[in-house]
Amino acid sequence: MNEGVHAVQHHVDHEIKHRKSDGGHDGSADFNKKVALLIAVLALGLAFSETLGKSAQTAALNFEIEASNLWNFFQAKNIRRTSTVIAAEQARLDLAAVADPAHKAAVQKQIDEWSKTAARYRSEPEAADGKGEGTVELARRAVEEQTKRDESLAKYHHYELASAAFQIGIVLASATVITGMVVLSYAAAGLGVIALAFMAIGLIAPHAVHLI
Repeated sequence: MNEGVHAVQHHVDHEIKHRKSDGGHDGSADFNKKVALLIAVLALGLAFSETLGKSAQTAALNFEIEASNLWNFFQAKNIRRTSTVIAAEQARLDLAAVADPAHKAAVQKQIDEWSKTAARYRSEPEAADGKGEGTVELARRAVEEQTKRDESLAKYHHYELASAAFQIGIVLASATVITGMVVLSYAAAGLGVIALAFMAIGLIAPHAVHLI
C-alpha cells in the first residue's frame, strides 16, 4: 500500500478518535464503524491483489529468462547443425573425384556420421529427460515459455488495475469519515467490486480482456 493511502488512513483514525473524545452521537459512531469495516475489507483485497501481482510479475520474468536461454541454445545448436550439413555436402561433392575405394569408403563413412549428427541436432526428443534438445524441440519449448510469460504479464496487468481500484476505494472511504459524504462510501464499495472483477479475470481468464 502506498504512502498516500497510509496518510489518509492515519488522518481518518485521528478523526474518529477525535469524534469519540468529543462524545459523538451513536448514529455517527455506527456509521464510522461501517466505514472502518469497508476500509478494512478494501485493504484486505489490496493485500491480495498486490501479492498476486508481485507473484505474476516474478513468474513472467522467470519465463522470459528461460525462453531467452532456450533461444540462445537453439541458435548455438542450429549453427553447429548448419556447419555439419555444409561439411557433409562439401564431402559429397569431393567424393566424386576420389578414385581409391578405401579412401572413398572412409569419406562416405564420415559423410554418414555428419548426416547422423545433423539429424540429431535437428531433433533429439529423448534428451533433457524427455523434453528434447534438438532445434525442433528447443524452438517448441521456447515458444511455450513465451506463452507462459504472456499469460503471467496479462495477469499482472489485471492485478495492478485491481490494486489501483482498491487504493482509490480506500481513499474515498476514508474521505467519507472526514467529509460526511455518504456517496463516497458507495463509490468506494463500487470500486471494490470492480477490483474484485479484475482479480477474477486475472485468475481465471487473463486474456479475456486486452488491456494493452
